[in-house]
Amino acid sequence: MAWHQLHPLTLYQGAAFPFALLFNYLCSMDSFSTHARYLFLLTGGHLLALAAMGPCAVLVFIPALCAVVLIHSLDPKEVHRQTFCFQMSWQTLCHLGLHYTEYYLQEPPSPRFCIMLSALMLLTQRVTSLSLDVCEGKVEAASRSSRTQSSLSEHLRQSLPYFSYLLFFPALLGGPLCSFKRFHARVQRSRPMCPRQCFWTLAWRGLQILGLECLKTALQGAVSAGAGVRDCQQLGCIYVMWSTAGLFKLTYYSHWALDDSLLHAAGFGLELGWSDGEDPVPDADIWTLETTHRISLFTRQWNHSTARWLRRLIFQRGRAWPLAQTFAFSAWWHGLHPGQVFGFFCWAVMVKADYLIHTFADLWIRSRPMRLLYRTLTWAHTQLAIAYVMLAVEVRSLSSLWLLCCSYNSVFPTVSCILVLLLSGRKHKWN
Repeated sequence: MAWHQLHPLTLYQGAAFPFALLFNYLCSMDSFSTHARYLFLLTGGHLLALAAMGPCAVLVFIPALCAVVLIHSLDPKEVHRQTFCFQMSWQTLCHLGLHYTEYYLQEPPSPRFCIMLSALMLLTQRVTSLSLDVCEGKVEAASRSSRTQSSLSEHLRQSLPYFSYLLFFPALLGGPLCSFKRFHARVQRSRPMCPRQCFWTLAWRGLQILGLECLKTALQGAVSAGAGVRDCQQLGCIYVMWSTAGLFKLTYYSHWALDDSLLHAAGFGLELGWSDGEDPVPDADIWTLETTHRISLFTRQWNHSTARWLRRLIFQRGRAWPLAQTFAFSAWWHGLHPGQVFGFFCWAVMVKADYLIHTFADLWIRSRPMRLLYRTLTWAHTQLAIAYVMLAVEVRSLSSLWLLCCSYNSVFPTVSCILVLLLSGRKHKWN
């Protein structure tokens, strides 16, 4: 979802806070059974989906239902391939509907349809994560004999945890990807709520969100007062690109902090003193993102749970050109808008160049002053290169994308392409 479409999501995420706190409180009561917890999360997800998406919520409910049916009917070795193909086909059809509205009809898309697409993309993460867990034996699905002998009520009881996981309301519209094992362990666990810890954690998150919103308001005023991307000239376009991308980043940081707060309020936070060994982390480590001088590190830390999901789903399973496959799939998952295809292609080239540049630097730059100068220059290049990618991915019109390509800002992907060509031939010598 584009950065300017996050405001409606913020409103619905805020409205879900009381229900998340209520769920966390009820989990400390012995009378609130595991079955009731799954139903509470599932019912909350259905109500939130209907409130945020209206009739478009059906387009999220259908693939969730089909995913559970496939998990229960297929052999575990076949589950991932079948569910992956169905889920991405369904999501692609929905994205094509958005393309038809934006590019053919030349009409603004419905906000509810955009929210549905955002929820559908997150559902794809949970579906493929669950199917991989089943395929790899991390999650045990019902055996064939039990599937054939069980009654309808028993099938529904066995399917309830999967339905609840795919549609539970704290993660329906946003938040870091939570594995099924971690979700199941949290629902099963009766843990007394610590009001003081919960209060201070949520208060700290609230202060972070408030600070980010204040910075965003100030930067938005500066961006609107100056020249835009269409009106900038020569080197002034670099400042416009950097400030506009800063506005995008602050919007995403604020939204991710809110999503993380909602998960914490429901008891799925990272500060509760338990883990399933997967080292869960929030989506935005702002300090690392804003201080790193490596594009590859920025890439791994940006929307961290999604980056880790892509690594597991595509990069680690790719036999040839895994980096290119990962960025190509990311563009597909995001919707294959022209700006997204171009932006993710540039991003892949920049990451490749980043590996080569730093390999060269580690071999040849030894003195402390030169290394400090090198880190300063590469930090500036990283921030401006990522800003270029963000503008390319966020623009929707071909005319805006053409203006970006023809501006001085294109020097950053061009330099990366040249360095890849020059340094790739020397890679074997360095090794």
